[in-house]
Amino acid sequence: MNAKAARGPDVGSSDTLVLGEAERALIARRSRVGLFRALAAQAFTGMLVVLGAWGIAGKDAGFSALIGAAAYFLPNALFALRLLLGYFGPERPGSLAFFWGEFLKLLTVAGVVVLVAWRWGDWLNWPAFLLGLLGVMKGYVVLLALRRLP
Repeated sequence: MNAKAARGPDVGSSDTLVLGEAERALIARRSRVGLFRALAAQAFTGMLVVLGAWGIAGKDAGFSALIGAAAYFLPNALFALRLLLGYFGPERPGSLAFFWGEFLKLLTVAGVVVLVAWRWGDWLNWPAFLLGLLGVMKGYVVLLALRRLP
């Protein structure tokens, strides 16, 4: 083996990675499975927080945690659905579409949080609401613990 082959391709060289149809299909399948796993893990952690809040602090805390969990889960599920639909279309979504989608998702979550604070701020159990929100946001920790990240 010569020295260049041992180093690998030079940065900026014209060597490009060419994937066959089988490799592309495997990557697309792993991406779809990863999205479903992430959503399932987020739903699981959100429900754990809701049930914990309900059991520890009562019905109002449970509903507050549910509202917090839904405030992140629903926009995230819609974003994941949009990404999944892109896999089945004639053209795959690019990285710019991903970043704009992520931006719109976070903007929606922030808007829901403001709306909830404005509408139910005096009734809401804020610690439970924030734990519900954070529980869904950090749902991938379940996948890390189970070593099931895509």
